[in-house]
Amino acid sequence: MSISLSSLILLPIWINMAQIQQGGPDEKEKTTALKDLLSRIDLDELMKKDEPPLDFPDTLEGFEYAFNEKGQLRHIKTGEPFVFNYREDLHRWNQKRYEALGEIITKYVYELLEKDCNLKKISIPVDATESEPKSFIFMSEDALTNPQKLMVLIHGSGVVRAGQWARRLIINEDLDSGTQIPFIKRAVAEGYGVIVLNPNENYIEVEKPKIHVQSSSDSSDEPAEKRERKDKVSKETKKRRDFYEKYRNPQREKEMMQLYIRENGSPEEHAIYVWDHFIAQAAAENVFFVAHSYGGLAFVELMIQREADVKNKVTAVALTDSVHNVWHQEAGKTIREWMRENCCNWVSSSEPLDTSVESMLPDCPRVSADRQTVDCGKTCKIASYAKETEQFKEQQQEWI
Repeated sequence: MSISLSSLILLPIWINMAQIQQGGPDEKEKTTALKDLLSRIDLDELMKKDEPPLDFPDTLEGFEYAFNEKGQLRHIKTGEPFVFNYREDLHRWNQKRYEALGEIITKYVYELLEKDCNLKKISIPVDATESEPKSFIFMSEDALTNPQKLMVLIHGSGVVRAGQWARRLIINEDLDSGTQIPFIKRAVAEGYGVIVLNPNENYIEVEKPKIHVQSSSDSSDEPAEKRERKDKVSKETKKRRDFYEKYRNPQREKEMMQLYIRENGSPEEHAIYVWDHFIAQAAAENVFFVAHSYGGLAFVELMIQREADVKNKVTAVALTDSVHNVWHQEAGKTIREWMRENCCNWVSSSEPLDTSVESMLPDCPRVSADRQTVDCGKTCKIASYAKETEQFKEQQQEWI
């Protein structure tokens, strides 16, 4: 059984505290001092010193994983599902490995959207300069020209990106459960144009520039002895700073800064931007939204900002576990009335499918999804691709 470096560092302190606590009241002061010392030790930072390097593959093959014919992620050699705890007692390292795999899967899904779903990747802002931060959405070839129907998909918050419902489900279940691909393929087959939003791509990360402090010893007015003293102090300061940096960041992880994308700095901004520059320009007579979790909140904000246009163009909205709140978002009476007529929110519930679920907020009908929907996944299939009056209920059942 191995003993970590952090345990070796803390062991003498724990022993010392135990010995002191066995003593009388005179030892209280020492106990307090030791407790104060322990409170100032950053255990997370100490644990970093025991970690293997945070160098992970940049391809699925490098991780020795691949998606099989059922869309399940499996180990190439063993055929086993993904294992999170790859290294015991190294949670931070395992989490970093999981995140690295997640980034690869995000790119993999992007490729599927283009190759399997025949969607086009469209850069935004539409008038971006070559040097400024950019994001993108995905659209079918006929998204803006289809005269009949347009489907718009919005995922929830977190690490998911365009084409995904839940990263965890992609990794632990399959592509059909965790991605929007089944929605897109069926929509295209039934004659819909498609736009896939990317509301969490709000900024790019770049490495923080290193600040170089100009040495004051360049001043020719100072005596040589004074300049030497200053140089010595400067070298000692740098030595201490480097020593602290090595302790604080032993893996030498890059320090990053965020550069926000113009007019797309939040999911709400992104939804409004895509509406103004794409959806509002689409020829489709009927526009349908499918929005999961925070995507529902983004849609409500879009309604608040573009109420007349949305009412004129949107036929129906299918929400899944939406986290919108018409009161906190200050949606007016006319918006709430429209939502009651044109929206439906399928929520996590043990009740049979489509059983009415009570709500504190009378904004739109809430019905049971007939299974747990914490991570959306397969239950997003409850979303109807059309609410064309009398056909709505019948088609909604078919999609479940």
